[in-house]
Amino acid sequence: MRKRIFQFGVMGNICLFMIIVILLMSIFAPLIAPHDPLLVSLVNKFKPPSFQYWLGTDQLGRCILSRLIYGIRATVLTSLLAMLATILFGSIIGIISGYFGGKIDSLLMRICDIVLSFPSDVMIIAIIGIISPSLFNIIITIVAIKWAWYARIIRSAVLRYKHQNYIYFAKIHHASFFYIMSKHLLPSIGGEILALATINIGGVILMISALSFLGLGIQAPTPEWGTMLSEAKDYLINRPYLMLPAGLAITLTVIIFNYLGDIMQEKINQKSSTRHLIAISDENQVEDKS
Repeated sequence: MRKRIFQFGVMGNICLFMIIVILLMSIFAPLIAPHDPLLVSLVNKFKPPSFQYWLGTDQLGRCILSRLIYGIRATVLTSLLAMLATILFGSIIGIISGYFGGKIDSLLMRICDIVLSFPSDVMIIAIIGIISPSLFNIIITIVAIKWAWYARIIRSAVLRYKHQNYIYFAKIHHASFFYIMSKHLLPSIGGEILALATINIGGVILMISALSFLGLGIQAPTPEWGTMLSEAKDYLINRPYLMLPAGLAITLTVIIFNYLGDIMQEKINQKSSTRHLIAISDENQVEDKS
C-alpha cells in the first residue's frame, strides 16, 4: 500500500495529502473553527483580518474562516457523496451492459443515448429550479443526469477485459456473474473508475457551488462556498476582498482533484501500454519459435 501511494510522485502525493487535510478539516470543523459559523454579530460586521478573525467577518459579522471551514462539509463532502452515488449507479449499469451484451446492452445504451442527448448542466439547473432545492434533491438530480456518461465509459472498460483468458477460465468453471465481477472485473477496472471519479469531482464541486450561487442549492444560513460567493457579490464594488476566500477555496480544491486525477490516469495509461507491449513481445516470441 505504501509503495502504491508513493508511485503518484511528489506532486501527486502533495495533492493527496492536501485532499486528506481538507477532509479532516471538515470532520473536525467544530474543533478547528475559531468561532460559530452561524453566530450573527452586527457590531462586528465587515471586520478586517485580525488575530480574532483571521479572514475578517462578513456583512452579518460572522467569522469568514469558520464559515469557510464548515463550508467544506456542504461543498466538498456533498460533491463526494454525489460522485460516489453516480459512479456506483453508472458502474452497475456499465458492467451489466458490457458483460452481458446483446439486447440488454442495446436497451441500456439507448437509454444512455436519450439521457446524454440533453445538456447535463442545463438540465440539472432546470430540474432543481422546478423541484425544491435541498441536499437530497441535488444529489438525486446529479445522479439522474450524470450516470449515463459514466455507464458508457465503464462499459468500454468492461469490453476490454471481458475477453481475457482469466474471464474465460472462470466461465468454464461455472463461476457466477457476481464472483467474476468482484474477483476479476472490478479489480481490473477499479483504478480507471477511481481516476475517473477523481478527475470529475472538480466538476461536481463547481456545479454544487454554482447552484448555491444562483440560490438553487444549499440554502442560507448553512455555510457553503457558493452561498458565500453569492452573499459577497452584493458588496463587490466596496469590499471585493469578501469574494476571495470562497473563490480561492473552490479554485484550489478543483485544481487539486483534477491534478491528482490526471496523474492517476497517466499511471493507468502507462500500465496499459506496458501490458500491451508485453503481449506483443510474447506473441512475437511464439511466432519465432513456430
